[in-house]
Amino acid sequence: MSTLNKGIEKVEVTLKWDPSPLGTPDNDLDIIAATYAAGAPHGEPSYLVHFGSRSPDGTITLNRDSRTGQGFGSDEVMTLELDRLSETYTRVIVGVAIQQGEGRKVFGDVANTEVLVREGRTDLAASDFSGVADATAATVAEFSRDDTGAWRFHTALRGFDADPNTFTSLMGS
Repeated sequence: MSTLNKGIEKVEVTLKWDPSPLGTPDNDLDIIAATYAAGAPHGEPSYLVHFGSRSPDGTITLNRDSRTGQGFGSDEVMTLELDRLSETYTRVIVGVAIQQGEGRKVFGDVANTEVLVREGRTDLAASDFSGVADATAATVAEFSRDDTGAWRFHTALRGFDADPNTFTSLMGS
């Protein structure tokens, strides 16, 4: 749990949505985290965590990955242990992208979307994507180190019209 002095330590990002109507292509949304080094905090990400993967050092993990939105509770869950992340990294952006396999879909096309950014029992941010309803991808959170080395949270809901691969190169800009 964070304090004013220690900053953000461990965060969970959850994503849920309703399955697509019967007979239509599945809605497949993905949580993506991009980690940036101190030398290029707005350049290309040092690495990405998405699609059932984890960071090389195990500090960022996609714990649950759904391709349909079926089931109860959260469909995707990502854990970020920022307090264990190497000092080499000074910025982490978390976003959500819609897979575009069977025609273009935007957040407004997907029923009952919700993303929640939480540290312990404290909600840092929540969104239903209504503010970016015409987007195919969106950033939802930004974490950056301050001058003391503590991690700070910044709300970062910003929509993009990009496929998941293009989004990963744009999300930190």
